[in-house]
Amino acid sequence: MDKALFSDHPKKGLFGRLGLAALAFGLLAGCAGSTLETFGLTTTTEPTAPPAQAGDVIGTGAVKIALILPLSAPNGQAAALSLRNAAELAIQDFSGGNAASQNIQILVKDDRGTPDGARAATQEAIQQGAELILGPLFGPNVQAAAAVARPAGRSLIAFSSDASVAQRGVYLLSFLAQSDVQRIVNFAGSRGKKAIAALIPQTPYGSVVEAELMSVGNQQGRRVTIVERYQPGNAASLGAAVTRLKASISASDTLFIGEGADGLAPVMQALAGAGINGRQVQFISTGVWNDPRVISLPALDGAWFASPDNARFNQLAGRYQQRYGSAPTRLATLSYDAVTLASALTQAYGTQRFQDSNITNPNGFAGQDGVFRFRQNGLNDRGIAVFEIRGGSARAISAAPGSFAGN
Repeated sequence: MDKALFSDHPKKGLFGRLGLAALAFGLLAGCAGSTLETFGLTTTTEPTAPPAQAGDVIGTGAVKIALILPLSAPNGQAAALSLRNAAELAIQDFSGGNAASQNIQILVKDDRGTPDGARAATQEAIQQGAELILGPLFGPNVQAAAAVARPAGRSLIAFSSDASVAQRGVYLLSFLAQSDVQRIVNFAGSRGKKAIAALIPQTPYGSVVEAELMSVGNQQGRRVTIVERYQPGNAASLGAAVTRLKASISASDTLFIGEGADGLAPVMQALAGAGINGRQVQFISTGVWNDPRVISLPALDGAWFASPDNARFNQLAGRYQQRYGSAPTRLATLSYDAVTLASALTQAYGTQRFQDSNITNPNGFAGQDGVFRFRQNGLNDRGIAVFEIRGGSARAISAAPGSFAGN
């Protein structure tokens, strides 16, 4: 590549030395027209075609990477099919639809939704020459795959949102609740909201957001005034938590609500019954509110939530629907971005393509859900927007940052 295409200066792009490969990453999609443990991002779309089979190969490039998915696991097939098909779209987009321009090929492997399956799939992929592992989806499977891949010198870009499985060389591209909490709490602070109460379900997701809320909420002059937990689906537990919350809510100007669409209606009813409403305190939450069932709740008029912007996902979903005849799950962008990143790194760095220093470029990358970058500890930072609910719709009141300059 022409050296003029490379720059380490953040003003010249988000991609450091990725040059045109990076620009392709950032712009191609725009030009081209659960209980899953991915916290809060449950999948309701069922596959309308048979799941991809183990042994499936996507692309014709010389560089092999693996895509490990729960293709035959009943609780993961819908997401697996979306992730597989989005990977195929990414290869086509990056190459401009020209098979001769494809620089990678993807070895699709089935982990059967189990750690043993993930270990076997990873071992097979490495034996077949895979230089990078994309996936798995479930946290225990990521750990199992990493136990095989890391001793063999292979990095993983995984789709689990279980932050405990992240480490150097095991990078999570998923939507992490921690990033949403940081963004919404910092935004609320910028609007003068400094005293935060919280109502959070006793779930794994709830424990993650509580830990992050206690960390970021007690910084920069802010304080967490009270945290109440309740058992989801248990009216008595919820009622008791709301009663305790009511006794001290006057000391707070903000209420963080950690419930998603499936259980939010009774939570809002309980709060209304206790006289706690959005006129009294500012309601805030994470991307679990980026759901029409939440946005349509009148009690949340004026509430704020942090989430990736859906605009480019919607574009991808339209092309996906046209090609595959069904709607993708919301996770489809993860494999699309992972595959595009692998192609971009291959184009830009040659034999050094998948070194950790290139994957963790601090300038980051522009994907379907905005800018993102990997930390050296395997977690990620994302450019996240803040939305306000008004009249049954959500509009961005603080746009996602377009770069990590200065951060």
